[in-house]
Amino acid sequence: MRNPADLYSGHGAAGRTATVLVHALSGSMDAGHAGRLVAEHLTSTLPTERVATFDVDQLLDYRSRRPTMTYDSGAWVDYEAPSLAVDLLHDDEGVPLLLLHGMEPDLSWEAFVAAVRQIMDDFGVLTTIGLHGIPMGVPHTRPVTVTAHATRPELIADHPNFVGSLQVPGSAAALLELRLGEEGRDALGFAANVPHYLVQTDFPQAAAELVRQVSRSSGLTLPTGELEAEAVKVLAEIDRQVEGSDEVRAVVRALESQFDSFTAEAERSGRAPLLAAAEELPSADELGAQIEAFLAGKDGSESPESPESSESPEGPESPGDAHGDAGGFGGDQRD
Repeated sequence: MRNPADLYSGHGAAGRTATVLVHALSGSMDAGHAGRLVAEHLTSTLPTERVATFDVDQLLDYRSRRPTMTYDSGAWVDYEAPSLAVDLLHDDEGVPLLLLHGMEPDLSWEAFVAAVRQIMDDFGVLTTIGLHGIPMGVPHTRPVTVTAHATRPELIADHPNFVGSLQVPGSAAALLELRLGEEGRDALGFAANVPHYLVQTDFPQAAAELVRQVSRSSGLTLPTGELEAEAVKVLAEIDRQVEGSDEVRAVVRALESQFDSFTAEAERSGRAPLLAAAEELPSADELGAQIEAFLAGKDGSESPESPESSESPEGPESPGDAHGDAGGFGGDQRD
């Protein structure tokens, strides 16, 4: 394994500490772009200082994820260079935290994880929190729920566990959590459950819920106002488009009925199931196809004016099987 220190450059801790590291990497599963929206929101609203920059030339496969270039009037004029970095932020109370964000590495995952551990040790990080979105058979009209996982059950005691044992495609974020757990370190993650028909659309309400989960689990004071304001606009546009089709409206109403009936059952039984049995509704693929076909043909514009629906989401086989889908822990959804 290559020397982890060769993968990044930075100024080091220089006597500074941050006990929490939040990570939101793009390139793996991130339905509704929830993790990316969190990273963009935190770096734009909180005091931010770059403390480590990874050498993406060593970590990315450019032919797998080709960066965007702009061609204008006979010349190349712009190149969107990929980045992977760690920033030092301060919450609304001035408490420091680290944010690892940017493109997920394609290569050298073990060396990358070792490099992140070095940065954690430099700053005295005690807990890491991973964030992303996963597709789920839930309606956009209900509060966003999350799927939680951690290296110790006590870290997520307030969150129900819907998933048994399964094998899924891995991710660098998942490997980081695994390796930290093997060392006895505290690491947890939250996946926002995003309606499977909106996985390719910016869904800021999912990002806002992830920020709230970070605050609850870490004690940090993080802002959500801008995300919540944008969520109101996005929901209004989705509702406007859904109301334009009787068929799509019926699908969403069915998802609402499913969600509400099992929320009520959870309250009566003391359990917390999220989804109804699969046979109560058409499959997730059928529901997603109906809604995506409608939204894609509505006016052809992109989010936020119109949810993107250019390709089928990598959702679960059916609403009842959503928690057992690979997406919950790192399927391959390239951004």
